[in-house]
Amino acid sequence: MRRLPILATAFAALFAVGLYAAEEIKLDEVKCIMNPKAAAKAEKFVEFKEGKVFFCCENCPKGFAAKVEAEDKVVIAKGNHQLIQTGQAKQVKCPFTGGPLKTELVVAGAKIQFCCNNCLGKAKGLEGEEQIVALFGDDAFKKAEFKVGEGEKKGVEKDKE
Repeated sequence: MRRLPILATAFAALFAVGLYAAEEIKLDEVKCIMNPKAAAKAEKFVEFKEGKVFFCCENCPKGFAAKVEAEDKVVIAKGNHQLIQTGQAKQVKCPFTGGPLKTELVVAGAKIQFCCNNCLGKAKGLEGEEQIVALFGDDAFKKAEFKVGEGEKKGVEKDKE
């Protein structure tokens, strides 16, 4: 009879480790927002909208914070894009119409969904930063009702490591 509590405890510990590993963010092919030629590193991040945005070095988070503070639409959209690319943000509605999701497109490693082929075509017709801002900017992020964590934080906070 003593084996049952020991086995139950061991199983619970393994289950907890499995849950922790499942929550780990994968940064394969994720680039730094401020230096897109460099890979993002797990230990270089700031909190952004209840998620984490990752960078290549210690200087990039400072530049990101300054641009977010200045309300730079492109940098904010790139932060939102990375939250989606890393699976931290979950989409609820179409970023253009707010309609139900039916079709999808992958933009720079991030899957974005749309309500119809018209919206999909509109997204495909955009390029570069114009596409990033239209699909991942704060207006689209709100209309698509992306959910990050349990709520939304304003601004950026440095990691306290």
